[in-house]
Amino acid sequence: MWKSGILLLQLLWVLQASGELQQETEPRRLPPPGKLDFGYVPAGVYETLAHYEPGPIGILFHLVHGFLYVVQPNAFPEDLIVRLAKDKFGAIQTEYQKPENIVLTLQAIYYEIGFLVCSAVGLLFAVLMPLAGLFFCMCRCCDNCGGEMHQRQRKNADCRRGLLGTLLFSTSLVITIGVLCAYAANQNLSSQVKNIRRLVNSNMRDLHTFANDTPMQIDYLISQYATAKNKVIYDLDNIGPLLGGRIHDQLDKEVNPALDRALNMAGAMRETKEALENVSVGLEVLKEGTGKLNFNLSLVRTSINRTLNDPGCHDEESDATSAQLCRNIRQSLSQLQISANYTRLPKVNTQLEKVNDVMNTDLSAIVQRGYASLNDTPHMVIEQTRSVVENVQGLVDGIGNNISSFSKIFPVQNCLSNFTIFINHAHAKIEDQYPEIDQMDFYRWIGCIALCCMVVLVLAFNYLGLLCGTLGYDKHASPTTRGCISNTGGTMLMAGVGFSFLFSCVLMGVVTLFFLAGGNMEKLFCEPFHTKEVFKVVDTDYLVNPEWKNFIPGYIYNDSDLELTAESLYSTYKENKGIYSAMRLDKVFNISTFLNTTLFTKEVVGQLDGVKIDLRGIILLESEGKQNLLDFSEVGLSEINYADYLEEVNKGVTVVDLLSFARELEAQTDLMPRGGLQTALKGHIGTLRQIHRQQIIPMEQAMKYVRARSALNQSMRFLERTASDLPNKVLAVIEAIEAAQYLISQNATQIINQETGKYTATIVGYFHQYIEWVKTSLVMEVAPCKPFSNMVDTVEIITCSFLVDSMNTFWMGLGCSTLFLLPSVILAVKLAKYYRRMDTEDVYDDIPTYDTMNRFPRASAPPRHIDW
Repeated sequence: MWKSGILLLQLLWVLQASGELQQETEPRRLPPPGKLDFGYVPAGVYETLAHYEPGPIGILFHLVHGFLYVVQPNAFPEDLIVRLAKDKFGAIQTEYQKPENIVLTLQAIYYEIGFLVCSAVGLLFAVLMPLAGLFFCMCRCCDNCGGEMHQRQRKNADCRRGLLGTLLFSTSLVITIGVLCAYAANQNLSSQVKNIRRLVNSNMRDLHTFANDTPMQIDYLISQYATAKNKVIYDLDNIGPLLGGRIHDQLDKEVNPALDRALNMAGAMRETKEALENVSVGLEVLKEGTGKLNFNLSLVRTSINRTLNDPGCHDEESDATSAQLCRNIRQSLSQLQISANYTRLPKVNTQLEKVNDVMNTDLSAIVQRGYASLNDTPHMVIEQTRSVVENVQGLVDGIGNNISSFSKIFPVQNCLSNFTIFINHAHAKIEDQYPEIDQMDFYRWIGCIALCCMVVLVLAFNYLGLLCGTLGYDKHASPTTRGCISNTGGTMLMAGVGFSFLFSCVLMGVVTLFFLAGGNMEKLFCEPFHTKEVFKVVDTDYLVNPEWKNFIPGYIYNDSDLELTAESLYSTYKENKGIYSAMRLDKVFNISTFLNTTLFTKEVVGQLDGVKIDLRGIILLESEGKQNLLDFSEVGLSEINYADYLEEVNKGVTVVDLLSFARELEAQTDLMPRGGLQTALKGHIGTLRQIHRQQIIPMEQAMKYVRARSALNQSMRFLERTASDLPNKVLAVIEAIEAAQYLISQNATQIINQETGKYTATIVGYFHQYIEWVKTSLVMEVAPCKPFSNMVDTVEIITCSFLVDSMNTFWMGLGCSTLFLLPSVILAVKLAKYYRRMDTEDVYDDIPTYDTMNRFPRASAPPRHIDW
């Protein structure tokens, strides 16, 4: 047994190290970024269901437990058992007179007082019942104790007979129920013995499953290193988008705004050129239109002046009204001219030529090259880390080889083979014991049936006696003339009494023996096992060995201070956790020390920390682009007189509305006398209306002039905004570009180191996930040790549920029947007197009825046989 235990412990010690690393024999789908998916550890199915439901007989089991609680209500004597176990019962036997030993003895007696009292009662019953039967027989042989075949007649004889018969029948029913309970317990035990083979076989199959699946599970753990490896290689192959992309994103926060400002300035250049061109073209269009109008208005004004020089306006013979009208007309001629004089506005050809020179350099293309240079960061990272990536990939393969080679250190397959051989050998031995178990169970069954038959024999005489006595009773017959059937009933009752005296000693002796054994097993083992109090006794410090605090780790690991108790071991087994955590195998092989993330990834981290990335090759804005920006700030936009332009654009076409002027002139002309002056002025009025119709209206409504005025207005306002502090704006753009360039060339090391650290942490994180998954799987899923708790539970089921409960139910039923034999004997003896044929009876003489004082019965012999 010790050798098999040592072999089992050796197996548990090496299970966690078995298996070899399986290389990727088939391509695996790459897991998504973030948490790795290692799948589920393949687990075998344990078929043993270590649970027992007794069925209807469970009611009897609960009754027995309740009776035992009444007999023994004391708590489990943990301290007493521990002290007795530590003393090994030796000192109590040899030095029982010591006070402490006397105290222990008294404590044990106090705990067992219920069992002792019941056992004393049983022993007294077993001893006194046969003695009472012996004295009873001797007394009856002397015609005493009811041995005299004479029955006195009483008025209540029928009532007494009925009462005694009912009580005896009730007592017999109680005895019957008891013997049926004993028989049911006997049959239950026999049927459950047949289930022992099924339980043992399922436990053995579970042990085989445990031994066969454990290497496969460990191989699966080691093979899943390929999942972490594939993810690491995937990230290494994509170091450009991952690491370079992160560096680019960090730089982009500072660089992109500067490039955007330069690109916006390039757009401003294009818009400035378009605005200057719009100003130049619009100015020419407007100059052309206003020039013709101004010329025609000048001709009309000159003609009117010549007309006003007519003698009719200032001759002495002319009336004062005409002269005054002529003066008024001459004074209003100054309004007859154009309002917006575009000819006085300077041209913007100089600025436009300079802008065209600036636009010869494509600033947008230069800025786009800066964008492209920044976006090329991932490619630069790939080129500059190529050797590091190759070295890390080699280290990753090396880590896998180390994990694979480590599993070959321990002879796992040999241990598993030995463990399997041990299981087969133990199973074979158990199988060899089945015939003996069946034979012993058969003998036990025969013995219990014999005990039950003893009680059944008494019951048979009681029931037959009651049946014959009741059926054969004739109330008209005298005691000496009772019939044969009635007499037979009485005889059978007395026969039952005799067998009761004979069997009571054996029955009560067996009941007492079973009561002491089964009751104490229930109270000292089965019940404490369910409440786990028995584990507290086993786990008592220094109980097994005075030098070991905890005997399990002391025996296995030679470290008794390790917290590994029988209760924790059983509880962990019950939870189906891995044997690594249950047996605290970290004491032998610390997986955390072997699978140390820092140890495994030290060289990987060293390689990645040595990454040197130089981004000085990124040029955001070439010198040509900077010079182009400076040239743009010097094109002379600030030299344009925007106020004059906007003033002229906002003016009307003419100073005065020609139609209004023509109507006023016509009104004044109508006041003049008819003649050549009035006619001439009428002609000039028609000319003015013609100019308004043919020149002014088209200038106000034609799209050509409208667009020219609108474009000139908008362009001037845009140029005014652009020219506002343009040199400083350009310098701010150049300074932002230079600051971003300085960040990339000089200060990018911090960003590179920061993102490289994050990338390294991601790579190391894959190893960490794998290692943590391995640790968790070893603790929870690899080699789940439910079979071992099932074995303990199976022993408990066989011992307590099958054997002890059935045995306790048997003695309870048999003991109840045996106890009720005593009232059965008394009632049967009294009742038999009313069924048996008497030798003599009471006879009364014919004396006058009034002479009651002299009316005495006398004994009379029964009639002769011929008179029956």
